[in-house]
Amino acid sequence: MINKPISIIKCFSLKPQFDYLITKCKSLRQFKQLHAQIIIQETFLSHESSLLQLCKLASFCAVSSHGNLSYSKAIFDQHPNPSLQLYNALIRGFSASFVPQESMILFREMLRNNLEPNNMTFPFVIKACTASSTAEFGILVHTHVLKCGLESDLYVQSSLIKLYANAKCLRSAKQLFDVYPERDTVCWNSMIDAYVKSGEMELARQVFDEMPCRDVISWNSMINGYGVVGRLGEAKKLFDEMPERNIVSWNSMLAGYVKCGNVEDAVKMFRDMPHRDVVSWNAVLACYAQNGKSNETLVLFDEMKFVGVRANEATVVSVLSAIGQLGGLDQGLQLHLYINEQGININLIVATALIDMYVKCGNITEALKVFNSMQTKDILAWNTMLIGLGMHGHANDAQLLFKQMQVEGIVPNDITFVAMFGAFRHAGMTEEGQKLLSSMKSVYGVEPKIEHYGCVIDLLSRAGRLNEALNLIKNMPFKPNDYAYGALLGGCKIHGNAKVAQLVGKHLLELDPQHSGRYIVLSNIYAGAKRWDDARATRKLMQDNGVAKMAGVSVIELMEDVHSFVAGDGLSIK
Repeated sequence: MINKPISIIKCFSLKPQFDYLITKCKSLRQFKQLHAQIIIQETFLSHESSLLQLCKLASFCAVSSHGNLSYSKAIFDQHPNPSLQLYNALIRGFSASFVPQESMILFREMLRNNLEPNNMTFPFVIKACTASSTAEFGILVHTHVLKCGLESDLYVQSSLIKLYANAKCLRSAKQLFDVYPERDTVCWNSMIDAYVKSGEMELARQVFDEMPCRDVISWNSMINGYGVVGRLGEAKKLFDEMPERNIVSWNSMLAGYVKCGNVEDAVKMFRDMPHRDVVSWNAVLACYAQNGKSNETLVLFDEMKFVGVRANEATVVSVLSAIGQLGGLDQGLQLHLYINEQGININLIVATALIDMYVKCGNITEALKVFNSMQTKDILAWNTMLIGLGMHGHANDAQLLFKQMQVEGIVPNDITFVAMFGAFRHAGMTEEGQKLLSSMKSVYGVEPKIEHYGCVIDLLSRAGRLNEALNLIKNMPFKPNDYAYGALLGGCKIHGNAKVAQLVGKHLLELDPQHSGRYIVLSNIYAGAKRWDDARATRKLMQDNGVAKMAGVSVIELMEDVHSFVAGDGLSIK
């Protein structure tokens, strides 16, 4: 859309038209046009009049959705005597920006210039303190509120309640709430929100029940809170009692079902909704993807596109996860193309999801392309790429990437080392794995966990160094779990060592007596060593414990669709 110039008839007529013109600015370009006219008109008007108009221009530009904070701040910095109105506008603008700390700097400057804050100053500077988690500065602002006698202002009160709640000072928030009996709905809702975000649902319910007049925000906060803590029965009861609902009400209830993995009720809620937005669709897509219903995810995504709902970043992350689970590379390539065609922002999360999808679908080349194209990478992106290289046998490349990661100042975490051990396992690099385990604490400052010991036990077991693996289990500073013993049992199977398998199998069956795979592997090891009595005894123990063998599943991609087949399901392909 081309921004049309604002019609300004003559410079000397700007003053009476100024307030009207400034409200018509719909772009930064138009603000600049008006600014230029203010500068020109100084020939006709007094310097003071022009300064007043500049102040109004900067103020409106700072809070307008069409404005620009940097531009407003540039005007502010050149103003010899900024007014309280201009300070307030910039404080308000910066409080909702990516740099809320600027609001606090402006507030300090305002005080140094002997300007007294008013009820339009405090709510936004307190909001900035909350957004930047700077409770200490917020407490200092609170003292100025008291000095100015504005502690009973309802907007100031609700801002302070949110400040203390965000700082986990619930007692201070409640004391502030109780001090002033004159409260509006915003104050009540702020107190409910404070308790909900801290998981204190009993206290939140108490405030909710005492509330003289509830609005839809009050109900939605409670429903969302109950959903977060998994108390879906109470959430549904409140939902059913609501005098009126909006789409947030439905989405809050839907989110509760999704969080608890209740797929059936989530889908029913979704289908019953009178209106759905992209948040509603994303919730059910995430529910399907997180609960292993990958085909359902793809079907719902197709439906979403068919009804004309525009996908966003959250949408494609869920769909990429589903495609990765299915290993449907063609579908993944099509979705990547769709993301580019639709102009969906490939942010850090989407890029990492793309890498994960390509890795799981077996295309390490495309995964590396996405990884190398990323402007910024967090630890999750590095770990995902390291895991992918390891899975595909590129252990040397994984080592190089591990070094590059440190050069770029990314500190490795627990998952990083699991990824590296995985790369060594696929390449059979046992010594490298042992060295890395011993250097985790001393070199990288990461305390090894049982998962890391389990990885090295697996490395040793696969290499046939079963006694070393057994010694590592005995000497590690943790009680062995089923993963550590399972890794050693896997090594016993590879190398046919029934003696060690007998010792390990005993521990495994005690730890997880319902795991069918343990019985079968142990029985097969005995059979391979011709210890038929032990093999039969293991199978009988499995039957006596009521453990059934898990059916085998095959997955194939055919004509751009993914099909799964379960052994013994009675289906046939013609």
